[in-house]
Amino acid sequence: MRVYLPSTLTLLAGVHAAREIGPAPLAAHAVTPALREWYAGGDLEELEYAALSAAARASLRLLAADPAAPRRRVVLSAEVPDDLVTWVGTDVGGADRAQVEVSATVPWKKVASGHVDDVGAAADIAAAADALPAADAGDDDALFTVDGAEGHELLWYATQELPHLLT
Repeated sequence: MRVYLPSTLTLLAGVHAAREIGPAPLAAHAVTPALREWYAGGDLEELEYAALSAAARASLRLLAADPAAPRRRVVLSAEVPDDLVTWVGTDVGGADRAQVEVSATVPWKKVASGHVDDVGAAADIAAAADALPAADAGDDDALFTVDGAEGHELLWYATQELPHLLT
């Protein structure tokens, strides 16, 4: 199963050095039954994009929790056995339709690609990360700022290109 693991460039450096994503359990996003039901008209590519987008939102939360991390969202896509993935989404307000838990570490060789914000998105991503607490409290202006992060498409990177982002 393809899973999308939220990360940051700081966390990516640790993952690359360890040659695995861990420790388990890992919060991730994937095409779940709830996501399929919600987006019934979507094909697999559209559903995977929705799961990737959910992981990008989770990456923004990781950035908010680590003010020292470079202000670029990171999502790692990986292939893991289906039996290691459990849907944990609560689907409250639709926010967690794609949320899953991976019950084992993911070896680097199972990482298929990385998805990372362009450097030019850093200011908007920083503003969105800073606005998260107010957005969570219901501030509409802050929510607008957070939603603005989704206006930036993540760039695709092959695994052999990811170390170049760490320098």
